[in-house]
Amino acid sequence: MAVPKSKISKSRRNMRRSHDALTTANVQEDQNSGEFKLRHHIDLKSGMYRGKQVIEPKDDF
Repeated sequence: MAVPKSKISKSRRNMRRSHDALTTANVQEDQNSGEFKLRHHIDLKSGMYRGKQVIEPKDDF
């Protein structure tokens, strides 16, 4: 059976776990439609990116 040589302190254990925290999605409100979208991504419903029409908008929404 594996047994650790020494006790890991709470500080060292928590420092190891500091990278396990979940990050929130970086969303912002769209200026035209008012819906939330991911930053630096095309709005698939309107087809706009940075004020320019990039793709044809979807008609099935």
